[in-house]
Amino acid sequence: MKTVVLIMLSAVFLGRPNMDQSTVKLTVTVTDLRNNKGIVQFALYNKDGTIPDEDFKKYYKMEKVLIKGNSAIVVFSNLPKGIYAVNILHDENENGKIEKGFLLPEEGIGFSNFDKIGFGNKPNFEKASFELRSNKELKVKVVYF
Repeated sequence: MKTVVLIMLSAVFLGRPNMDQSTVKLTVTVTDLRNNKGIVQFALYNKDGTIPDEDFKKYYKMEKVLIKGNSAIVVFSNLPKGIYAVNILHDENENGKIEKGFLLPEEGIGFSNFDKIGFGNKPNFEKASFELRSNKELKVKVVYF
């Protein structure tokens, strides 16, 4: 009888899938970068009003990744479920800043949910945000002006 109870308890606690994950992971990929210079800076945000963030001071998490084959990928692990947005910088000179010309960035930038960026389509947290309830893969387009 003890053996049957032990097997049943093991099945209940060890054999069931983990459907109540308290954290999730987000994989973000960028492709079609114009060159392999520098790094790609992936900034993750989780609060309204944090984008735009030109000085990268309001982010929740940040990762900097080397470029290979004009692409870069990052995995943010152990994220609480919630609302997030991603901001990408192709930081060609690796100084952590958006280099600007007259008005526009000289380095590539990108945001979740954005294929185009312009004066009539400026990124903010509300437009760039998405719900993260389970593991997710996201592709972000980097825009060059």
